[in-house]
Amino acid sequence: MTPSWPDVQTAVQQTGSPYDVVRRGYVADLALYTGRNVIIYYSGWLEKQSLVGQGLTGYEINDSDKTGFMSTVHGLDRDKGLDLILHTPGGDIAACESLVDYLRTMFAGDIRVIVPQLAMSCGTMIALSARQVIMGKHSSLGPIDPQIGGVPAHGIIEEFDQAKKEISADPSTIPVWQPIIGKYNPTLVGEAAKAIRWARDMVDIWMQTGMFAGRTDKVDASKKVLDELADHALTLSHSRHISSSKAKSLGIVVVDLESDPDLQDKVLAIHHSCTQTLADTRAFKIIENNAGIAVISVVNQVR
Repeated sequence: MTPSWPDVQTAVQQTGSPYDVVRRGYVADLALYTGRNVIIYYSGWLEKQSLVGQGLTGYEINDSDKTGFMSTVHGLDRDKGLDLILHTPGGDIAACESLVDYLRTMFAGDIRVIVPQLAMSCGTMIALSARQVIMGKHSSLGPIDPQIGGVPAHGIIEEFDQAKKEISADPSTIPVWQPIIGKYNPTLVGEAAKAIRWARDMVDIWMQTGMFAGRTDKVDASKKVLDELADHALTLSHSRHISSSKAKSLGIVVVDLESDPDLQDKVLAIHHSCTQTLADTRAFKIIENNAGIAVISVVNQVR
């Protein structure tokens, strides 16, 4: 039967732009190679830095991402497991927890996270929830110390503790500390402490039931990772980059992307096609599976 005008229009819309066609071809090729489901989660915070500076929101991990993941998980053969290709600066800890719980439930925990470039903050938390993390020499994770209003929770507590110490030793320093401490609301220190405990306990459970499951030393193995990545005093900066070699030294189950040249080529093809999409179009976040089902957030609209 000859396709009608609406049929052709629908087919064109589903095909998408040339960027979509090329990108989806690479994602499908990776799934064919591994025999596993593939979902990409790409934020364009690097490509859209000028817009981020002007107040663009939504590029971070947030609760609206659940819709994207529900759309891309639907219809997949979940017995094949999931390779999640992750590129994000992080985001909301509650949204992160919800997404991880959802994906682990849907794929019975059979999840690998592939980090072609950066998975920072909550992105690192998601990576640590997987059975293994695939990283290249160019890939980075980051500290998982939580942020409150863009300020490290550890930093808030450290600043309050320093103020108490100096004021106790020399009350004349009160005028110096008053404007600094005055910028925080009275409950902020308590909220910061809770956020730190929440992030640490959450990732601890994920690692013990994920990449360290079955090991007799899983408690100690998890603690070693958390003592480094969740401690602001050691990482010094929330934006610090943790290389694959550093991650392995902490005991994180890391597989070298370079160990399989074909896999490396296919992953990097996806990475480059995603970054070109984000750089050259209005898209600033892509959630898409190997079947071509996608939820793409664009400036001023979502399609």
